[in-house]
Amino acid sequence: MSTQRTLLPRSTPAAAGMSSRSITALLDRLEARAVECHSLMVVHHGHVVAEGWWAPYSAGRPHLLYSLTKSFTSIAVGLAIADGLLSLDDRVVDVLPEHVPADVSEQGRRLTVHHLLSMTTGHVEDSLQEAWRLEPSDLVKGFLRVRFPEPEGTRHAYDNATTFVLARMVERVTGRGLPELLDERLFQPMGVGHAEWDRVASGAAFGFHGLHLTTEAVAAFGELLRRGGLWGERQLVPRAWVGLATSRHIDCRPFEDGSIDADFSRGYGYQFWMARHGYHGHGAFGQQCVVVPSHDLVVAVTAQGEAQAVLDAVWECLLPGVGQSDDAGDDAILADRLRRLSLAPVPGSAAPERSAKARLDASAEDSALPDGTAVIVDPVDGGWLLRFGSLLTVEAGHGEWRESSPLGRPVVATGAWQGDTFVADLYVITTPHRVRLVVGAGTATATWSTVPLTGPDLTLHLRSPLMTRPDVA
Repeated sequence: MSTQRTLLPRSTPAAAGMSSRSITALLDRLEARAVECHSLMVVHHGHVVAEGWWAPYSAGRPHLLYSLTKSFTSIAVGLAIADGLLSLDDRVVDVLPEHVPADVSEQGRRLTVHHLLSMTTGHVEDSLQEAWRLEPSDLVKGFLRVRFPEPEGTRHAYDNATTFVLARMVERVTGRGLPELLDERLFQPMGVGHAEWDRVASGAAFGFHGLHLTTEAVAAFGELLRRGGLWGERQLVPRAWVGLATSRHIDCRPFEDGSIDADFSRGYGYQFWMARHGYHGHGAFGQQCVVVPSHDLVVAVTAQGEAQAVLDAVWECLLPGVGQSDDAGDDAILADRLRRLSLAPVPGSAAPERSAKARLDASAEDSALPDGTAVIVDPVDGGWLLRFGSLLTVEAGHGEWRESSPLGRPVVATGAWQGDTFVADLYVITTPHRVRLVVGAGTATATWSTVPLTGPDLTLHLRSPLMTRPDVA
């Protein structure tokens, strides 16, 4: 777990001109809508006025940001441009010539940094899977081989591969890996002590996904943007780049599934989404960095769910409280509630004399472990050891969470007997995801609450760093 120092000063809501009742209303709304938040941090006038983590998630623990990573890659592009090493008009084929397919199209030859940043290359859907299928060992080349149905610069289509290409371009012109560049130029000067990156099999950082940061580091990033790239007395990111990256460059089309997406149809910047108020960086399952310059407000959220419900609550519950102050009693009530936030442990009895053996049934599409895996539940010291064949062993507590790191990354688990069935939740605690284990009558299942976008294999997500080809849907 990270032990990084505090990045932002603290204040009571009242002292910072923020209504604690509005923050309470935000929590009420999230609870009423069954939004599973893992953390929340509200920053007003540069001060943290509210912060909370739903146990077993905690303040010092980095959390997978999914596509919120893209916004950090955008900043890396801006740094390379500020150093005179890259420009918005530079073409992919010129910066990465060895990755250009022999039959590259004329449109592929014309694609520039601007087209990649704004996701206006001419693809009409995410090209990642097709690019990887075409070129399993060279995603840049695969990206350039995918057909471009529309002219470049005319249509936005959310496209993970564009950010992967940007990351490789930044690395080429700077001579530094993306993580190393951002560590030196951004994270270390800000005081962020732990930034972990998932990587593809070659060892390169995804760029479009895979960054793990604490909630406070995400909030500090938002505050850096709100200040126009200024951190203390240091201009870490050029103000002009922050303004350019967080401005609308193209309209967004509504999601084809018909879902309500009020804050994803306001336009797209350079790896940032425009919103009804301000802008936001967004990652799958509800990882959010929301910046509202007009209200001196930053909101950081990690979650397992969808972002729109959180954004609705921010606009409807939190925003009306900006510039309002309640009394010290309201602040104290809010602080107590934030300290007590928790997800529910598995209900049921300890039955310390009981054990169980079963074989795993992996017929469910979202199974986390292979079919036929031997599952053993052994009671020990008020909890259990959960053995999954030769793959891994996990500790689980009763009425509490117990942590173990069988393959490098931590998993936090809680369990209980419910009649003749043993049930446990295994939180892959550096991600939004958890596995529900059910053992009874000789058969067990292990299914994800939400399947990680990089695949369902639990052992993959417990290794550090996670290294995989990006099978992102």
